[in-house]
Amino acid sequence: MSAPNETPAVPGPWVKICGLSTAADVAVAIEHGAAALGFVLTDSPRRISPQRAAELVAAVPESVASVAVVRHEDVDTAIDRARAAGVGWIQLHGQRTAAEVRQVRSAGFQVIRAVRMDDPPQVFEDWGEQLLLIDAAVPGSGAAWDYSLVREAAAGRRWLVAGGLDPRNVAAALAASGAAGADVSSGVESSRGVKDPQLIARFLHAAHGRHDAGAPAADSPNGA
Repeated sequence: MSAPNETPAVPGPWVKICGLSTAADVAVAIEHGAAALGFVLTDSPRRISPQRAAELVAAVPESVASVAVVRHEDVDTAIDRARAAGVGWIQLHGQRTAAEVRQVRSAGFQVIRAVRMDDPPQVFEDWGEQLLLIDAAVPGSGAAWDYSLVREAAAGRRWLVAGGLDPRNVAAALAASGAAGADVSSGVESSRGVKDPQLIARFLHAAHGRHDAGAPAADSPNGA
């Protein structure tokens, strides 16, 4: 796994594939250049146990960040689950505070803090997290949005764009938003909670501006 005090250095956008649950999908994401892998340890169709996450994390090289994703859990619970999973990062969703970010950092984890694109300006301030993740107004809806709207609010921050992304629009979203990278889950699924290896590969290649044989040309978000 990635060392908790290191931000993996990768060429090009810092792309995270989230909601992984199988060894095969983890391997595909690593092979095609993911900078980070997300394991959902909170209520979700993509939820896995910390023990299952630990099995998957064991195959992740140190150059790739392993991220525990939590939503409404208190910070102590989030930290306990992340430790059991063996990850180096925690991604915090929900209504959070700067004190919670500091607590997670003090426990030895790096932090991705998720916010919504329509949150008030103070939420976009630097609370000490390594990365800010800016999602759609309705996170999890799978709907694309005007990614350029947060370019000014996030100026000067290292952040990830999320929400409604798929292999067809990720390159344009990165260009419009000015984000350092992207986070995707439903946009690389064949059905809710089921990852599609070809879509994972296509998304990563599109985000990095590659169009080689490893990722078939995108036609529809579900490969149909």
